Amino acid sequence: MTKWRDLDWVLLALLLAISLLGILEIHNATIATRFAPLWIKQVYYLIAGIGLLLVFSRIDYKLILESSPWLYLASVAALGLVLVVGRAIFHSRRWIPVAGTHLQVSEFVKIVIIVVVARYCGSARLSLAWSDVVKVGGLVGIPAALVLLEPDLGTALTYIPVAIVGLLLGGLRWRQVLVLGLGFLLMLPIAWHELHPYQRDRIIGFLQPQADPLGSGYQVLQSKIAVGAGGVLGQGMAQGSQTRGQFLPVPQADFIFAAFAEEYGFAGALLLLGLYLLLLLRLMQNAHLAPDRYAGMVVMGVVAILTFHVLVNVGMVVGFMPVTGIPLPLMSSGGSSLLFVFIAMGIVMNIRMARFVN
Repeated sequence: MTKWRDLDWVLLALLLAISLLGILEIHNATIATRFAPLWIKQVYYLIAGIGLLLVFSRIDYKLILESSPWLYLASVAALGLVLVVGRAIFHSRRWIPVAGTHLQVSEFVKIVIIVVVARYCGSARLSLAWSDVVKVGGLVGIPAALVLLEPDLGTALTYIPVAIVGLLLGGLRWRQVLVLGLGFLLMLPIAWHELHPYQRDRIIGFLQPQADPLGSGYQVLQSKIAVGAGGVLGQGMAQGSQTRGQFLPVPQADFIFAAFAEEYGFAGALLLLGLYLLLLLRLMQNAHLAPDRYAGMVVMGVVAILTFHVLVNVGMVVGFMPVTGIPLPLMSSGGSSLLFVFIAMGIVMNIRMARFVN
């Protein structure tokens, strides 16, 4: 009974509030399309997510940290397996069939990366040497490279904030930060050359959407129109003209924030962003009160990924960032993304409850 009393009920309430808004919006955005049954599937994923959260809240986080080397090797092997036997959808091989559904392995690998980086950087006493930076880069870079081969640039990018936060908390010096920043800028031309043509088109569409309004700029333009059409109070539940007219691309997934803003306006969008802010603040509070440095870094790794997801997705929707296919956590349809968040929150719950153990 004590264990359940010590569960972070505020965090759980925020998770459920955002998830239920997501299910409602998936229903509204697909009500007149062939994707109409998606909201029911999302309900099943939510129930499974709650179950996984409760399970992981009872698993000692120290055991997960100690098992991180084996979990890492298993994750790399699983990503390699995806490239061989994974199902290809929209020219990307990202999914493995499991129990009648398809799971995206790269989503669950995020948890392992968070734990591995926390274990390595948490062991640093005062500062990190360049060799430590290289090792962390390798630990994150290997799975990221495998994900890029699928290809899935968006998910690979979500691994980077975990490394950055881990290095900063581990004692990265500002001189090292400046050198890494300069190195990043120098690598941009090479990275541009290595992008797939459709990825370059997305960046061009972001910079000059009016140049190709029916091609590379279509998604950005329609998204901005939908957000603007919502006004202050929105057009009403399931009444968004851009969404119902099927002008807004994938309104149940990547552009669900645009569909939500169209229906509920600036007020609704502000409410949703407020819920995300409260969620992140609650997580940071748990990180601050964590029983040890490793645990705090695990929680901050979760904060890093979720913050990156929200900023990039919302930025993409309003035209501040290029389209990357990064979903909005707990809102966008898709089981793997939702389950990842709930598993991660289960680990956070265990870290919180460890404070109350005598």
